[in-house]
Amino acid sequence: MRLSALAGSLIFGLLSAQSVNAASIYAGEAKAAMVCSQCHGIRTPSADAPFPPLAGRDQEYLKTALKQYRDKTRKSDIMNAIAGSLSDDDINNVAAYYAKLKP
Repeated sequence: MRLSALAGSLIFGLLSAQSVNAASIYAGEAKAAMVCSQCHGIRTPSADAPFPPLAGRDQEYLKTALKQYRDKTRKSDIMNAIAGSLSDDDINNVAAYYAKLKP
């Protein structure tokens, strides 16, 4: 009886963790649409934009870059201002979203 209760708890925990991860992807998609996509696009930037596409980039790289822009240890007037409004959760969500996209 104890073993089945433990197994049930583990399965429930795993399913809960997956839904939290899925929710962060959706939150990242919404934030990217509001904040990032005007310059970086979703999969590709506009033809005349000088900004790099973010789709398919390494998640850790994106998180590090956004945190550096937010903290102004990486300099870009535009990105310092934009990333300055992002919370750690926003950064994690946006990085997870763009990393999962295929370019």
